[in-house]
Amino acid sequence: MEQKNICVNLRRIREAKGLTQADMADLAGISRVAYRSIETGSSIPKVSTLQNIAAGVGVRLQDLLIPARSLKKVRFRASKKMNSRENILSEVSRWLDDFNDLERMLNLPKEKYKLKSLAKKLSKIDMGAQRAKDAAKAARERLELDEDEPIRDIAGLLESAGIKVYPLVLVSDDFFGLSVAEEDGGPAVIVNTWERISVERWIFSAAHELGHLLLHFDAYDITESQEDVDQENEANIFASYFLMPEKTFISEWNDAAGLPLVDRVFKLKRIFQVSYKTVLYRLSERIDAVWPKFYGAYKKKTGKSLSTKDEPEALCSDKFQAPEVLRSKEPDSLSSSYFIEDRLSRLVRIAIDKEEITLSRGAEILRLDLETMRDIVSSWV
Repeated sequence: MEQKNICVNLRRIREAKGLTQADMADLAGISRVAYRSIETGSSIPKVSTLQNIAAGVGVRLQDLLIPARSLKKVRFRASKKMNSRENILSEVSRWLDDFNDLERMLNLPKEKYKLKSLAKKLSKIDMGAQRAKDAAKAARERLELDEDEPIRDIAGLLESAGIKVYPLVLVSDDFFGLSVAEEDGGPAVIVNTWERISVERWIFSAAHELGHLLLHFDAYDITESQEDVDQENEANIFASYFLMPEKTFISEWNDAAGLPLVDRVFKLKRIFQVSYKTVLYRLSERIDAVWPKFYGAYKKKTGKSLSTKDEPEALCSDKFQAPEVLRSKEPDSLSSSYFIEDRLSRLVRIAIDKEEITLSRGAEILRLDLETMRDIVSSWV
């Protein structure tokens, strides 16, 4: 066995799960000193010991032995240095490989990427706000969305366009998402669906990464880690106009003219399933000082001030399942059911039904524990 792979994988998995070496030792049923010796490479573990470690932390034995494929055509940039960047990329590469292997195993045709020609067309146009707006309109047309149609299922919409969607949970509010180019097993959009990030933010992040796939496909380079402000702004404009088409946005805003400012903003937020901040960003294009006006109106209405990270109004318990009550307090927030990928789950079901994979392997592919997987299988009709 390759000892270096074991050392790297153990550290990656431990850090990804937020565990100490002592925690790993306890889960594996060995001493902390014994575990530390394995992770640092100073001792060669027995296969039985590795099996115990894998079982203890809930991974496959091969996850400890095999190096993850290195992604190259990926756009993962952050305003802050992220210690978990390597772990995220490793997890995404394994997920993509599982997805693509499953398609090949079932001898299914690869989903056609419907927006590929649009991306090439957009690459010939100068960068800027107008290109982003035109791209949003063209993308909606390619995806056969009506001009006034709100997007109710963005994960399903992206999958229908041949884009893989991975709701990855990372305990961090510094990472919202990334995307992988077609040449590296994609196109794929990965969104951080941590419970303390609002579902509205999940949706916007998915649209934002779609913007990068369409507008900046020549900027997919793993060696680049710093954000490009112009590209980020262009992707934000794209997401705003993709989720809230201009004509319909203006119409809905005018229809709500009789409402107080806060209620009026919240109404558009509910219609388009976006954060109230996304509505305000859009309104700032046409209304001077709309931010201070909104914050002033909100304080007058509620008696409370908002910080940059606050989200007003607590969640309604009847709209969320129990694990979601800690989600950040977006006004009239959405349930996680508004962001569910379908295709990989469907492929896993087909493979299990055909006995191509075991129940345990299905759980691994979907990143679920075996008990949850059994519950899902028992509910299939």
